[in-house]
Formats: sequence, C-alpha cells, structure tokens
Amino acid sequence: MKRRIAALLISCLAVLSAGGCAGSDNRFTPSDNKDASVHLSLALRDGTYADVIADCVVDFENKYNVACDIYRLSEDELHAAILDDAESGAGAYDLCMVDGSWMQEYTSAGVLAKLNAYGYELDNDIIPATTEICFRDGDTYLAPYYGNVTVLLYNKSIIKRAGYEPSDIQSVADMKKICEFAKKTHNLGFMYRGDTENNIVVDFLPVLLAYGGWVVDENNQPSVDTVEFHDAMAAYLDLIATGKPAGRDELVIAVANNAAAMAIGWPGWYTPEPHSTADYIAMPGRMDDDGAFCNASVYGIWTLGVPISSQQPKLAVSLLSYLMDKDVQYGTVASGGVPCRYSSLKDEAVLAQFPEYKAVCTALEEGVYRPIIAYWPQFYTILGAHMRDIIEGGATIDEGLAAAQQELLTITP
Repeated sequence: MKRRIAALLISCLAVLSAGGCAGSDNRFTPSDNKDASVHLSLALRDGTYADVIADCVVDFENKYNVACDIYRLSEDELHAAILDDAESGAGAYDLCMVDGSWMQEYTSAGVLAKLNAYGYELDNDIIPATTEICFRDGDTYLAPYYGNVTVLLYNKSIIKRAGYEPSDIQSVADMKKICEFAKKTHNLGFMYRGDTENNIVVDFLPVLLAYGGWVVDENNQPSVDTVEFHDAMAAYLDLIATGKPAGRDELVIAVANNAAAMAIGWPGWYTPEPHSTADYIAMPGRMDDDGAFCNASVYGIWTLGVPISSQQPKLAVSLLSYLMDKDVQYGTVASGGVPCRYSSLKDEAVLAQFPEYKAVCTALEEGVYRPIIAYWPQFYTILGAHMRDIIEGGATIDEGLAAAQQELLTITP
C-alpha cells in the first residue's frame, strides 16, 4: 500500500460537486491463503487503520497456515458489531479494533478476553500514557495499535502570510489570529466537523483542554456548566465563525488545497510529504500566550483486543502479539502506520522520511483519553446536541451549557 493522500485528493475532487467524498460500503476481504485450514476473522476500523493490518498479516498467515479474513467497518458499525457478537455468543470475530472510549462499556459487559490469561503483556517500548486504557483490575484487555491522536492540521502558505511559523503557534489565541487573517484575505479559516454529535464534541475537546476544562470532574460527574467550558466554547465559536463545517475528506482537501487555514485532524487523515502544502503539529495547549500549559491532545487510539466469544482465542492472541511486535510495527510506517512506540516514532530513519512523526510522538506523550465511562455514547450525544444548538444560534452559551449539564446529570450514576 502506498501513502494515499494524492489519490484521496484526486478521487474526492472528482465527486465534490455531488456533495463530497462518497463513503465506502462495508467490505469483507477474504484471505488470499486459500489452502489454510484455519480462519481468523478480524473486525477492523475501515480506512488506513485496517489497511496497515491487511498489508502485514501475510507473514503470520504463512507461518501458522492461517487465513485472516477481514471485515472493514465504520466506527459505529464496529462498536455495535462487537457488542452484538458478544451478546449472541456467535464467535463471529477473533480479533477486533476497539476505540479507547469503549473500554469501560466493553469490560463492564464482559466483551473482551483477558490477554494476560494467554501470556500477552505490554512492553516498555510503548508510550506509557497510551496504555492507560488497556487495563482493568490488574488484567490486560487491550493493546494500543494505531496512534490516532488529535493534531493541528494547517496550510503552510496561509500561516506564513499571516506572519507565523509553525513553532509560533503556541495557543488557541494564535489559531484565532491566523484564521481571522485567512477570512479577511478571502480564504476559509477554521474548518470543523459538525456532521454528528460525536464529531462536534471531539472536534471541540482539544480547545476545551487548552482552556483547562474537561467534560467530567474527578468523580466522572458532568462539568459542562463551568467557567472554563464557557470560555472555551466562546473561543470555539470565534474559530468556527471564520470557516465552515465539513466532513473529513472535504476538510483535508480544503486545508491541503490552500482554501482553508487549519483544522483539528488526525494522523491517519493526511500524510505530509516534503513538498506538501499542508502539515501538522501537536495541538497548542494554551488558551493564550500567558495561559498555563495543558495537555490538549485527545486520543482516538485504535487498540486491539480479542472478543470473549472468539472460537480460537489462543491463536487470536498470537496474531495480536505478532501485530504488536515492534519490528512488525516499524514496518507499517511506510504504508501509513502510526505505532505507539518510541522505537518507531523516534527512529532517525523514520523521522528523516516522515518528520511529522515528531509531532505525533509529542501528541501521544501528552494525550488525554476521553472519559472512561460506560455511558460515553449517551454523554456525547446529549452534549453534542446542545453544542449544535449553541452553534446554530438556538441557544446562548449560558443557556445551552446549563441545559446540557442538567440533562447529563439525569444519565450519570
């Protein structure tokens, strides 16, 4: 697999007039190993995340005479499919990708097998902060595979014309200045994802963190109606006033094609090349130049786990161990892999070819997982709906956040 940004731009530009990049249908990819007597079914997040695994399972298949059949699913479909399979006990999947925000829900429901029961443990080459989500009650349930973490995607030409170098972008205030400049010079400023409640919330979280706020307190109680949240929401409204909402592909194309200044993005969306018009840095963790630094990178790490209903858990853990091997993960970098490993992200040869991985490593070291609560999907649906109301002018910040806080309290244990 080659790095795909050029193909993405060409294919998406061809269909923009029809309303944006068309989403891919669910795909089942049977293994090419037709003679294998044993099959493992992999439920993976569609996109680069699944592609890098599809590219590197061949050696495992040959070694164990196994066929790895791959189901490529959207985020919502993957979340539901794993839960449904566990509830039915059908054993449809042997290995699965799991978003970190699902951990509490999955372990509470007994969805995942204990990896340590089959001899697998995480090693110390993995960036420590990325492993926080992987354990419960002393047992290991997940392994951080793909280092998805929010970054600040920016257009090189626009920030330069605004008088900035990438290293000068130290705060949300700097972001606002650049985006306001872009709007005044007939470009778009800040592109944001407003298509779903989940995307509205996640797009906003790095700004909220930079203001020292969060969606829950230390007791996992809603902390939406706070000064920090109010101030961050006001800053976010200023940012989005300079741009427009967009889906992922349209957002990437706008920044890469000099149409927009910046956006919150993810490493799996865009791979800068030496002559690319866009690049990314770790999200600035200050509200303004005088503000205290806060970790402002949000994890969207895709972890690997083994469903409790797998019919072949021992072999599935062997596959997981193979995929997590540091040399195997190092080999995925050329095809778009983002390991959560120092041995890959600090390797001189990797950085010489992909210097943006320095920013990824920083973001992964400073990242924050979304709340580890079983009802997070309900939480972000409620919060996102009220944020949408604020964004669209149906409520003031005060009204919207007060209403969100009260509604969130009704679902909080």
